[in-house]
Amino acid sequence: MPIDLNLLRAQLERERMHLTQQLAQLEAGKNTAEERRESTPFGKRDQGATETLELEKRLTMGKRISEQLAEIEHALAKIREGKYGFCERCGLPIDPARLEAMPAASLCMLCKAQSRAR
Repeated sequence: MPIDLNLLRAQLERERMHLTQQLAQLEAGKNTAEERRESTPFGKRDQGATETLELEKRLTMGKRISEQLAEIEHALAKIREGKYGFCERCGLPIDPARLEAMPAASLCMLCKAQSRAR
């Protein structure tokens, strides 16, 4: 089964747009939390703890989204360079079914399994 680069490129671009929107929402949520904190006199301990937890969650989500965006940008660059669909470790073609399921995949299943075992 051959790889449909146009379809996979479109999937990657849609996912990039979606993740970019998620990052913007996280940033907007950060600004809202800062405004709430500024409007409360001296802040309360429980509110501070809740805000700290929310901040940690936003930071974790932001990091995860940024990592996913980097993977997508990398895959789009590989498409532009004509190197898409080949494992970055062993150089063999990545199974088209894997690419359909995970268009940003950069390793074949064998190399991915080996990288997890380490």
